[in-house]
Amino acid sequence: MLAGRGAPARRAGRLALSLILLASTAALPGVAAAQEDVEKTAEGNAVAQEIRQQVGGKLKEFYRARGYWPLWIVGEAPGPQARALVDVIETVEVDGLDPDRYSPDRLRRYIEAAEGGDLRALAHLELALSGALADLVRDMRETRIEISYLEDSLEPTRAKPDAILRRAALAKSTLDYVRNLGWMSPLYTQLREALLSADPDMGDANVRVPGGPLLKPGMTGERVLLLRARLGLPDGDQYDDALRARVRRFQSAHGLPVDGIAGARTITALNGGSGRRIVDRRDILRLNLERARLLPDAWTRHIVVDAAAARLWYYDSGAEQGTMRVVAGTPETQTPMMAGMVRYATLNPYWNVPVDLVRKRIAPKVLAGVSLERQGYEALSDWTAEARVIPASTIDWRGVEAGTVEPRVRELPGRGNSMGSVKFMFPNDLGIYLHDTPQKKLFSKPDRHFSNGCVRLEDAGRLGEWLFNQPLKPDSSAPEQHVPVPEPVPVYLMYFTASPDGGGVKYVSDVYGRDRPALQHLASR
Repeated sequence: MLAGRGAPARRAGRLALSLILLASTAALPGVAAAQEDVEKTAEGNAVAQEIRQQVGGKLKEFYRARGYWPLWIVGEAPGPQARALVDVIETVEVDGLDPDRYSPDRLRRYIEAAEGGDLRALAHLELALSGALADLVRDMRETRIEISYLEDSLEPTRAKPDAILRRAALAKSTLDYVRNLGWMSPLYTQLREALLSADPDMGDANVRVPGGPLLKPGMTGERVLLLRARLGLPDGDQYDDALRARVRRFQSAHGLPVDGIAGARTITALNGGSGRRIVDRRDILRLNLERARLLPDAWTRHIVVDAAAARLWYYDSGAEQGTMRVVAGTPETQTPMMAGMVRYATLNPYWNVPVDLVRKRIAPKVLAGVSLERQGYEALSDWTAEARVIPASTIDWRGVEAGTVEPRVRELPGRGNSMGSVKFMFPNDLGIYLHDTPQKKLFSKPDRHFSNGCVRLEDAGRLGEWLFNQPLKPDSSAPEQHVPVPEPVPVYLMYFTASPDGGGVKYVSDVYGRDRPALQHLASR
């Protein structure tokens, strides 16, 4: 896990608020109007007049700008969004928050007091709900997971209450905005729902199942009896459909192959694995919920790459705009957790071949008589931006094969180029980017961890069209054509071992071994 550059971890995850909330002022009621028109708005509504009399402090600017028009009151009664907010507050333990901080019982009493239409009670409720929402949003966006921010502009700041409320006021439906936690990423809200509905792992964790042959449906015996007890099923020694379903659930929750057969790996996990505590699915959900807290809401145009499940999503206008499979880094060459800005695309790109691949793959062919040019590569004088092409004959290829010489070799653009037709660049010192690939067969594999850290895209053309709002095509066959993105787009390289999948949650293996250290880090805070 990477530490943020100079930014405390607790500030992470609030980019949505800093990117769009403050920019939305002009679209709000009353902002573009003259002050006298704002005052008339209050005069035309009795509740607004009472709000004007009561409001002050951190909420005053928000209400003044909208003519003191209520956000939570419909007509002269509390709207359904009022109760919806209290309903959310009462569940925030799942977010690691204390519901009492937002006084849900007090808010319910205020709602009851306002039901009769008393103007003072209505205004009092209005301001109490707005204050609670502002506090809740700021707290919910706090995180304890660290990420590396590549640009200062991405490092989030703690949003002001009026900015949070302006964003809520822009929603088509305040009720839906509150119910769906519209200030959070859709990935967060779906994981949160899964955690709310997750029941504890059933059974007796102290029961140990002895090793031995595979346990399969239809079998009986003492080991099956112990397996049933371990997974919380009634006494018996039958490997029936109920036991198979419980084994499958356990395998899914712990990132194991889901086949309903209790083999060596499943038995080891059931027994705690080398004396270590099993990480159950609620722990995994909580950890990944913390990771998802880093992400903007869906109104912020951005890209999310999940290196664990090797998948990408992109968002805008309040909803997911598309998704695709990707290839991510191997366990030895991991795709890092970082956030950057996609600033330009490079069409017909070169590929700088890693020196170890030059040694292993290219040098032996050159020594066997296959020229560098025939292989589709060229050599450069050095690794600087001013490097010049040099004859391959000037390189000591036996030294390259032996590992004593490390030349710079790049692959020429073309159909077989490892970068494909385009790469999308977000400047960083690690040389990580998103790119096309000719190796399309890799996307059909369930485990897609084959890269040197960069992210290979299943459909680079579709992502390019979304980024540029038109098909992305080179002007000619010339190499390295750089095209700036009209408006740079944030990209988040993340790591979700539990993520939304078709209305449920998909659990994947912790291929980079990050979960256990991260859980220990969270437990120590």
